[in-house]
Amino acid sequence: MKLSKRVLRSAFFQNLIAKLISSYISLVRSTTRWQEKIPDETRRYLEQESNIIGCFWHARMIMMFHAWKHSDRSKFHMLISAHRDGRVIAKSIENLGFKTVEGSSRRGGASALVSLKRTLDKGGAIGVTPDGPKGPRMRAKNGAIKAAQMTGRPILPVTGSVSNCKVFNSWDRFFLPLPFSHGIILWGTPILVERDASKEMLELYRQQLEKQLNDLTVEADLTYGHRVIGPENIEKQADART
Repeated sequence: MKLSKRVLRSAFFQNLIAKLISSYISLVRSTTRWQEKIPDETRRYLEQESNIIGCFWHARMIMMFHAWKHSDRSKFHMLISAHRDGRVIAKSIENLGFKTVEGSSRRGGASALVSLKRTLDKGGAIGVTPDGPKGPRMRAKNGAIKAAQMTGRPILPVTGSVSNCKVFNSWDRFFLPLPFSHGIILWGTPILVERDASKEMLELYRQQLEKQLNDLTVEADLTYGHRVIGPENIEKQADART
C-alpha cells in the first residue's frame, strides 16, 4: 500500500497521467465535428476581449478546452484544487497551453480569490467550476460571483455535450466525450455583478448562474438524445445526514 501511494505521488507517474489526459483531450477535440451557439451579447465579450470569468460544471471540463478558442490560450487560467488529483489536472491543462491558479472553495478559498482577482486585473481570463472540487453536483458556489463583484468582469456560463460519451457514476456524473463524435458548445448570457451588491443580490446572481448552467446543460444533452443529468438534491442530502 505504501509503495502504491509513493508511486501515485511521484512526479514521473503524475507527468505520465497528465500526458495521457492532454493527449486524449486533443484527440477528442480534433476528431469531433463541433457546432457552437453564442448569444450576440456574449459574442461581443469573446471577440473583443478575453478578460472574462468562464463558468462550467465540473463534469463538462474536458469539452471546455474546445470552447476557449476565441483568444490566446496563454491568457486563460483554470482554477484547480491543490490536492493530488488537482496537480495532475493542472499538468494536463498546462500541456494544452493553458495556465492554472491553485485553490478551491474548500481549501485556500480566500487566497484563491485574491489570485483570481490579480489574474483578471492583469487582463487574463479565468475558468471556474462552481460546483467543484467535490460538489454538490451542479450547484453553484459563490466564488465566481465574488470574483465578478471584486473585478467588475462578466461571468459567461458555458457547457457542452457530444453524441458519443461515457457518463461515470461519480459525484459529478463525469461526462467523458468519446472521439469521432458530433459536439455542441452552448454559451449563456453575461452575468454582470454590481460592486455594491447586497448579500441578497449576490444570492440572486448565484441562482442565476446555476439556472443558466443547468438549463444550457439540459439543452446540450437533449440535442443528442441523452438522458438528462440533474443537480444533486441538497435537501435530500441533508436529510440523509440527520
